[in-house]
Amino acid sequence: MSPAQFVRRVRLPAVASTGGYPFTLPAVAWLAAVTDAGLELPAGVTFLVGENGTGKSTLVEAIAVAAGFNPEGGSQNFRFATRATESSLGDSLVLSWGTRKPRTGFFLRAESYYNVASEIERLDREPGPRLLPSYGGVSPHERSHGESFVDLVTHRFGPRGLYLLDEPEAALSPRGCMAVLSRLAELAGQGCQIVVATHSPILLALPGATIYEIAETGEIERVGFDEALPVRITRDFLAEPQRYLRHLLTE
Repeated sequence: MSPAQFVRRVRLPAVASTGGYPFTLPAVAWLAAVTDAGLELPAGVTFLVGENGTGKSTLVEAIAVAAGFNPEGGSQNFRFATRATESSLGDSLVLSWGTRKPRTGFFLRAESYYNVASEIERLDREPGPRLLPSYGGVSPHERSHGESFVDLVTHRFGPRGLYLLDEPEAALSPRGCMAVLSRLAELAGQGCQIVVATHSPILLALPGATIYEIAETGEIERVGFDEALPVRITRDFLAEPQRYLRHLLTE
């Protein structure tokens, strides 16, 4: 099965900007400037990379909200709210949908997955089909943060799905990142579309993935694996750690 392109393009009308946060974030300001062109989301897996503060996580969160997912994470059926921290960008973002619709989907927001895990436990106690088997049969609260992430992508994510992930590597060891990379490759081959904000050079190595790099000035450009910022910085540091340490520790 070929990778899917459920969401073809993301646009932000110029009139949507309020002049305040989050429209001042570099990536969001760039989207508002290109208006009709927007940002294409190719089939398969798309990675967003860039320095902290450029707006990649805010953009993934806004795509999730515009697609109907709960802002704190979960599927489109999750409607709980612990504390509203999402930006207003999702209300303004325009998604151009393809002819095929996803069969399932999930928004993984690393910083609020604890709240999602609590909601999974609550729903599993309600009358009806058990929910936990779809998450590996064990409550995420009874697993390490990283193990629960791997359980999620292994057991909950399935064919023909739309999946949005915000920095999944936050809870993963290098081996865990490799496990997720392998699963993302499987899902792409099962007709899924996946958008990931990440700093992980391991995840970026996924063959066939699209990598968009957000510059500090906001421009979003497609880059190759070797040119991607997390890959370049990690390689340089590992090649000459003492050079970096002398500079950093002297400062």
